[in-house]
Amino acid sequence: MNFIFNNAIKIFLTLQGLIILFHLSILVKLTPYEITWGGRLKNDTEMYIFETISILINIFLAWILAMKGNFVKYQFPLSVVHKILWVFCGIFTLNTIGNIFAVTAFEKSFTILTALSAVLIWKIITRKNPTNP
Repeated sequence: MNFIFNNAIKIFLTLQGLIILFHLSILVKLTPYEITWGGRLKNDTEMYIFETISILINIFLAWILAMKGNFVKYQFPLSVVHKILWVFCGIFTLNTIGNIFAVTAFEKSFTILTALSAVLIWKIITRKNPTNP
């Protein structure tokens, strides 16, 4: 059980790192922002705002996951960590539904990633960590 728990957190932290790199690639214009956000971004200013917020949210989620896995010293109470993770689980679930009905194939391809994220968070929340009961 501990092996599954720790691997779920490590897999999700790796995914978070890759997602942050993706958003950084949009920020530095290696990836065109027109293919993201449902094609709704109209200019560079909007892109910088949306991508900066996305990066900050993903860093926050990674920090919360690191707390749950006891990878960081400072920690919120476990009940707070769980509430935050449940919110993210809900967001990823809704995002999965949205991606299923996305207009572009590029955004539809993220259905797998968001579904995997929701499942991993659910597993992380529902499995007991022996070092953080």
